[in-house]
Amino acid sequence: MLANHTPNFKQKSLIIFDWDGTLMDSIGLIVESMRHAATQHGLTVSDEATRGIIGLSMQTAVATLFADVPERHDDLVQDYGAYYVQHCHDDTLFSGIAELLHSLHAQGKTLAVATGKKRQGLARVLPQTGVEALFSVTRCADEAAGKPDPLMLRQILQVTGKAVSDAVMVGDSVHDLRMAHAIGMDSIAVTYGCATADVLADEQPSAMVDSVTALAALLV
Repeated sequence: MLANHTPNFKQKSLIIFDWDGTLMDSIGLIVESMRHAATQHGLTVSDEATRGIIGLSMQTAVATLFADVPERHDDLVQDYGAYYVQHCHDDTLFSGIAELLHSLHAQGKTLAVATGKKRQGLARVLPQTGVEALFSVTRCADEAAGKPDPLMLRQILQVTGKAVSDAVMVGDSVHDLRMAHAIGMDSIAVTYGCATADVLADEQPSAMVDSVTALAALLV
C-alpha cells in the first residue's frame, strides 16, 4: 500500500534520483553481468535474485547472492565489474528521462543522484548521457554508506542546504525507499526498473508510477 499522505511533489525543490533502473536503462546488463560472473565460478544465480539486490553496493550484493562461498566474493565482484565495463557503453537513459531532467532544471529545481554504484562506475557512464551538468551533487556507495543506510541522503541535504521536507527520493528498488523512509523523506517508486509494483507497494512509498511520463506528471 502507499503512504497515507500524497505530497505536492511539484513544490519539492530537491529531487534525488537513483541511477540504475530509475534514470539509466541498465537492469538487463546488471542481470547479465551477474549471471556471467557466476558462470565463471561454476555457480548459478536467478535473474529474480539479482534484480532483488540492485541498488546495494556490489560487495553487499555479491555477499547476499553467494553467501555460501565467501572466499569467492572478491573474484565475483571483479568478474562482474569487468563484464559490465566491457558492455556498459550501450546503456542509455530511459526514454523521456533527459527531457524530464532538463525541464526540472529549467524550473530551478536542484537535482541529485544517490546510487549504489562506486564513484568510478558512475563517472564512467554519467558523462556519456549528456545530463551530467544538470546535477548539483551525486553520491555513491563508496563515498558514504550503502543503501538502505540514509547517509548519502544526509550528505546531499547538507551539501545543498535543503531540509528533508524539501526533498523527494525517486527510485526503483526497496533499498531506495527504505533509505528515504529512514529519515522521513518522501519517496516516489518507479515500477519500470528492477522491482514489481507489489514489492514496492509493501514499502509504502509516497507515490508510485509505472512510466517516465507518469513520473514527469508528478514532478513538473
